[in-house]
Amino acid sequence: MDNHDLAQLDWLADDPMLADATLCGNKFARQAELAAAGFTVPPLVCVPAPVFDAVVGPVLAAAGEAAGGATVDRARELRETVRRAGVPDALRRLLDERFDAIAGPGGLVAVRACVVPAAGGVGEDSATDPFAGLSDSFLYVRRADVADRVADCWASAFNPEAVLYRLHKGMDPLAARVAVGVQRMVLGERSFVAFTRDPRDGADRCVIAAAYGIGEGVVQEKADVDHFFVDRATRAVESRVETKTRAVGRDPLRPEAGVVDIPVDPERAALPVLGDAEVLDLAALALRVEEHFGGPQDIEGTITADGRVHLVQARPVVSAAAAPTLLWDNNNATETFPGVSCALTYSMGRALIEAGFTDLYRRMGVPAETLRAHRPLLAQMIGYLDGHIYYAIDNWYRLHRMMRCFRPLFPTWEQGLGLAGRDPGRRRVGPVTKVLSLAEIGWRLAGHPRRIREFLGWWDERHANLDVARMSPSEVVAAYRTLWTEVGERWGLTLINGLALFASTWAANGALRRWAPDADRSVLNGMLSGGPVNRSALAVHSLVAIAEHVADVPPLREALLAAGDDTERLWARLSGGAYGDTVAVLLREHIERYGDRAIQDNKLESVTPRQAPWTVLPAVRAYLRQGRTVAASVATGERVRAEAWQELRRHCRNPVKRAVLRFLFDGMRTFLRNREDTRFCRSQLIGDLRALLLRQGEHLVAAGRLDRPRDVLDLTVEEVLGAFDGTVPGADLRGLAAVRAAERERWTAEDRQLPARLETVADRPLTLALTDVARPASDVADSAVLTGLASSAGTVRGRAMVVLDPSVTAEETGDRILVARETDPGWLFLMMSAKALVVERGTLLSHTAVTGRLLGIPTVVAVAGATTRIPDGALLEVDGAAGVVRILDGAP
Repeated sequence: MDNHDLAQLDWLADDPMLADATLCGNKFARQAELAAAGFTVPPLVCVPAPVFDAVVGPVLAAAGEAAGGATVDRARELRETVRRAGVPDALRRLLDERFDAIAGPGGLVAVRACVVPAAGGVGEDSATDPFAGLSDSFLYVRRADVADRVADCWASAFNPEAVLYRLHKGMDPLAARVAVGVQRMVLGERSFVAFTRDPRDGADRCVIAAAYGIGEGVVQEKADVDHFFVDRATRAVESRVETKTRAVGRDPLRPEAGVVDIPVDPERAALPVLGDAEVLDLAALALRVEEHFGGPQDIEGTITADGRVHLVQARPVVSAAAAPTLLWDNNNATETFPGVSCALTYSMGRALIEAGFTDLYRRMGVPAETLRAHRPLLAQMIGYLDGHIYYAIDNWYRLHRMMRCFRPLFPTWEQGLGLAGRDPGRRRVGPVTKVLSLAEIGWRLAGHPRRIREFLGWWDERHANLDVARMSPSEVVAAYRTLWTEVGERWGLTLINGLALFASTWAANGALRRWAPDADRSVLNGMLSGGPVNRSALAVHSLVAIAEHVADVPPLREALLAAGDDTERLWARLSGGAYGDTVAVLLREHIERYGDRAIQDNKLESVTPRQAPWTVLPAVRAYLRQGRTVAASVATGERVRAEAWQELRRHCRNPVKRAVLRFLFDGMRTFLRNREDTRFCRSQLIGDLRALLLRQGEHLVAAGRLDRPRDVLDLTVEEVLGAFDGTVPGADLRGLAAVRAAERERWTAEDRQLPARLETVADRPLTLALTDVARPASDVADSAVLTGLASSAGTVRGRAMVVLDPSVTAEETGDRILVARETDPGWLFLMMSAKALVVERGTLLSHTAVTGRLLGIPTVVAVAGATTRIPDGALLEVDGAAGVVRILDGAP
């Protein structure tokens, strides 16, 4: 090729040509793409593959006439031929000019080769073949040497190892095209290689190898390397730190020597190369790169003295084949479905979640065709793991991403549901996107209070008019399916409360941090106290009011206190008017209004006061003994809120800012009340479904298909209804229920405490996958100080009552610190008697936290291992503002 032809070439590639992998190779195209996306990548220019074709091609053609030999020997000859030919003078001059623009006259560059794929071929750093380490790279290159190093990179296409690799892959061993990148040399003090998946087995953890000096010390094993492992779900960091004596880099005393071994400062030899915060930052960076490219990545980078991270390479991870995994979490699900649930509860819950969230997404503007495309995920939002109900977390993320306006709320949503750290690779949301997203949420929330009032009115009428007692089988089926149709059209409105709560929480937290940075969590928690009472609290107030009436009637008081465990007989006398019509009316009205509220009332197997009304009497007796009054309960919440307001005034002197904060807190409190009101409606809905399904159980017994009405608990909803409408295959419902009942009894007897978050292999049956899940080591730590999430301020001391079986009464929890694995709204009767609440599960927005603030008692949730590390009867000190629980003695 003559000089005229060479003049037609694009000698050097940069934006946007640099991003074309067919010209510059995957290695440099990926760096150009990262730089365009805002990642910190050193300035780069590339000698593209067409220049290699034009310059090296004729050299190879001329050498083709010479006698060959063995493939490797022939390759060595070609390598030397290309090296001697060098680069054209025009390219030398252009490289000199671009060097100054990239690195400055006295700077240094790295010169690297990358094999470029031919049409339909495989190139270096491709998605299916790394082809890595087989081309040459040169570091600390001066201006005068750049052109010669480019020639060396061209020649490296014929390195023996590269030729043998192509031969092994069935490719032409002597055919290759090479692009050469020239990039500013960043003089980093530390370097790293990070994998977004474990390259050994594909496990869901980031693996980071780091050393002092430059990255070649890590990848070529010439330096002592520390390893860090980051659990992608929990962000827990595991470190394996070596004593470091070796590193590689540039010796300032021997700058001409290039890359040399350099000693590690003895004072840093035993210290980790990276701190935990840096490890988490690098893991988050690697995951952002993974999200950008859409697959697991292996990235390399260096860290300068100022702590800035510079990316110099990203390529797909090629690891041992690993089966896809499923991530499960029940930090929040356990509040609704604690412990082991029956098959009927799971099938009902799965359908309710699918219907409710389908309606939510529709209301939030998700197009119908998008909802249809995501229908399989909507049907897989919860799973059934050895009787425990878990959220299928990855499906929740995919579904919530359908709501464009939800992007800024993901971090708050994660924190509120105990998922923080699951998605550290998510891209940051810019201020414009935040404003537009919140504006859309505000627009969609316009009129929400009115719609909630309409919903509550509709539901109250719907619930009051359902009479199951005399329904025939076909009427039960029709009533169930009609109710379900209406739920599918309306229930998403109740979930908007949560969305509104996340938005207001995000705004309030941000404003509080900005305008009152010295205020602690107790201010936020306290400002959520007080105000109008929600329906769940009204259920408790109803019993307290009954206790107040009983206290004013001595014969009634004596009868209740003397009844002991014989509450069923006492109920018959009370409701029959033996102690006056007033108490009989109060009790009947309580059951009519609040009879569906009980401990674990979201589970169909639970027995509620509507079925066993005498079960409310122990709570009345407890409140009677404690001297509880409705007025005192309301006053407690108002006092806590007033104290929080005074604390806010002290930390935020600006009255305008205080007014804004108060507005945001009032919004949060309103949305919390709406959420609790609609959750109470959910308890009533499940009460109605329970009544319908147990009525159908009676019909199945009458038809000879089951032995007992409650055997339906071990069938699914469709099996119970389908037995009459012809939609269920098979006839042996009795045998099916017996098998599941035995399985449920075994799960309950084993009391196997699965972790709140676990991962299973998707390609294994779930029952087998769970055999590999170890019991959580909740008692590993022997410390007498336990920490959790501060949820309601205050400090008290008292004796612990560890409650594993929620059948305990309010009398038993009186003046004790209630310690539990999880709670649900039905625990409110027990919570009112307690001095403080300590719970293993839960979040800032969980029912436990909300109730603690409502009652004005110290509350700490998410305390790992609380029920195993705290002895029953131990003296505790609970600091609800700091989220700390201290075990003061272990003696009962």
